[in-house]
Amino acid sequence: MSRDILLLLQQKASTFSKGQRLLARYITESYDKAAFMTASRLGKTVGVSESTVVRFAVELGYDGYPDMQKAMQDMVLNRLTSFQRIEVANERIGNQDVVSMVVQSDIDKLQQTAQMLDRADFQAAVKAIQGGKKIYILGGRSVAPLANFLGYYLNFMFEAVHIVTVSGASEMFEKVIGAGADDVVIAISFPRYSAATVKGAQYCRTTGATVIGLTDNRLSPLGQHCDHILLAKSDMVSFVDSLTAPLSVINALIVALAADRKHMLEKTFNTLEHVWEEYNVYEKRVDDR
Repeated sequence: MSRDILLLLQQKASTFSKGQRLLARYITESYDKAAFMTASRLGKTVGVSESTVVRFAVELGYDGYPDMQKAMQDMVLNRLTSFQRIEVANERIGNQDVVSMVVQSDIDKLQQTAQMLDRADFQAAVKAIQGGKKIYILGGRSVAPLANFLGYYLNFMFEAVHIVTVSGASEMFEKVIGAGADDVVIAISFPRYSAATVKGAQYCRTTGATVIGLTDNRLSPLGQHCDHILLAKSDMVSFVDSLTAPLSVINALIVALAADRKHMLEKTFNTLEHVWEEYNVYEKRVDDR
């Protein structure tokens, strides 16, 4: 169920019982905290039973409490300020070991990504990139490192790779103005979605360029303007966005492209090895003996 839960609560307010009104009020006023509570904890916080919470979710039209909780969490990802994210993270962590919690969360997101990534979309993206005359990689704000990482490796395989990590819409348009029907645009955006990246992808699609989106949802602001969508789960860890799973998808993309360009890369790297050796690009291994 993808409807805004706050709007749903407002529409059904007149039908709520006393306990349900308490739940509705708490969710409306503190949705950032409620989204990460179990049904039991939410009930205790509000002063109703766990079963009341579960029934409330069903009466709102959700399959159960987990379904309602997901709706709250989806909403939270798009609405929270950076400071609110810190507060939510502190609530989630509590007395848990931070390292264990964050690593386990990343493992979960990797597993979810492996299941949700459409292999046909992935192969179509690889084919489109292989045929692109110019390749634009769009990724502003927190995903800029992902754009740079992808661009670093694509530069070994393609002659015209443009990495665009600007945060302003006007700068974005200046950077992608040359995109055309023979070109490919790889846009990366996760909550809170960068408006500049979304607008850049939208513009490039009007020029006839093939747009590949790496995002968390087909209905995300970016997903609506793409020819091919690569889905990956991200997570909110304090004010930091955990992008472990999106990076894994980028790794897979690089490996797939490299496999198709094996002979060309062999020649390129043989040449580079001689250059790196001559100019001492890398530190030589020191024998400890």
